Parts: sequence; structure tokens; C-alpha cells
Amino acid sequence: MAQAVHPRTRSKPTGSLFATDHRPHPLQDTLLWVTGVLGVLAFITGMFHNLHLLSSWAGLVGILTGLYGQFHSVTTHERFALIMGLGSSAVGFYLGMAHGGLFGGVFD
Repeated sequence: MAQAVHPRTRSKPTGSLFATDHRPHPLQDTLLWVTGVLGVLAFITGMFHNLHLLSSWAGLVGILTGLYGQFHSVTTHERFALIMGLGSSAVGFYLGMAHGGLFGGVFD
């Protein structure tokens, strides 16, 4: 027979927004947010031809932090958000590379 849990004795879920195991994951959360911010930055600046340096470098660093975050992710929610950041970083990186690359115009 299942025992009822009294509402006052139930532990409050603490930790991060993406942690479904109710434990804090500070490294994973930091990697997730850095990847997401860099992915959005790379994706938006990749739409502009003259911002190719910013979009390609932000995309490259976003890809690297996202891949490193995948090795350390614990929950499915973290992995899903990292994949979204990785995808937008990759699109921004490739658009930046198509518009001039990592060093376009700097070393001529």
C-alpha cells in the first residue's frame, strides 16, 4: 500500500531551472547560458555582412562551449537547451564564415 506524503514534509525543489533531479548544477548552468547567449549573438550578427568577425568568433566559441557542456550535462533539459544553443552558434558561425571568415580583411 502506498503511503501518503504529508505536504509539509515534502522537500522543496531547489536548484536550477533545467535540473529535474532537484540538485544545483552551477557548471552546467553556466555553460548552458554562455552557449545560449553566444548562439543568439552569432545568429543575429550573422545576418549582417559587415559583422562577420563578431558572428564567426561568437559562433566558434559558442560551439566549443556547447560541446564541452554536452560532456558535463546531467539532465535531458540541459542537453536540449545546449543543442539549441549549439545549433544557433553553428548557423551564426557558418554565416560569418560565408561573409568573410574569422580573419577576413585583417590579414591581407
